[in-house]
Amino acid sequence: MADHDSSSRLRFFRRTSDHPRRRLRRGVYLLPSLFTLGNMFCGYACIVYAMRNEFETAAPFIGFAFLLDGLDGRIARLTGGESEFGLQFDSLADIISFGVAPAVLSFTWGLQPLGRLGWAAGFMFVACAAMRLARFNIQRGGDKRYFVGMPSPAAAAVPAATVYAYPWGLYDYREALPVLVMVVLPAVLMVSTMRFRSFKTFDLQSRKPYSVLIFIAFAIAAVATHPRGVLVVLAYGYLFSAFIGQAIARFKHRGGHESIAEPPATAAR
Repeated sequence: MADHDSSSRLRFFRRTSDHPRRRLRRGVYLLPSLFTLGNMFCGYACIVYAMRNEFETAAPFIGFAFLLDGLDGRIARLTGGESEFGLQFDSLADIISFGVAPAVLSFTWGLQPLGRLGWAAGFMFVACAAMRLARFNIQRGGDKRYFVGMPSPAAAAVPAATVYAYPWGLYDYREALPVLVMVVLPAVLMVSTMRFRSFKTFDLQSRKPYSVLIFIAFAIAAVATHPRGVLVVLAYGYLFSAFIGQAIARFKHRGGHESIAEPPATAAR
């Protein structure tokens, strides 16, 4: 009885905000974390090779990180290995591979002749990538078919594909000026509210027409035979896809209003 009375008094004096603490689950899901670790290594390797001016070797590492970043989340969902630790670990890896690595690559390849303006543009890319990842982590719900703002892996693919297509570097001030657009435009799009198509809803387990498999085979063959040109087209095509989609949506919206405003045609007598 005494024990019961003491526990009742403790419950009476306990604040309503004092909820029982959740016990942290120790350990990590190894398989998705290995892909995230590989993603981080690719970003680090890109930085090392970029600092040694080996641009042709450095740029593909961002592409490898892109693939690993797409696999870790899908594997975590398939194996039931999703966790809060995995989410945070993935974001920290992404800021290295898709924030710091492309900024260092762009600076050593083409922004360096611009001096302070060049490293300021590189820092802007890093800052926008960090804000994009932070916003993505706190967003819940919404249309899963679209990203709000350009995804950081796709933004990093723009300078990576450009450097891989022309790995000789830029050492003149006038030649380096267009590199500002290559770095600043994806950076601004990352923190914008423009919608970019998401391919996470693409179901690999459902039945698809044979034409889809043929298209994938054609894309693999194109990348294998002409990797530099195809990767540039894919990177910049996705960047401008948001502008094209927004223009089409506005055109349809305007056309719908005009058709409603037009009076019905009178019948000929």
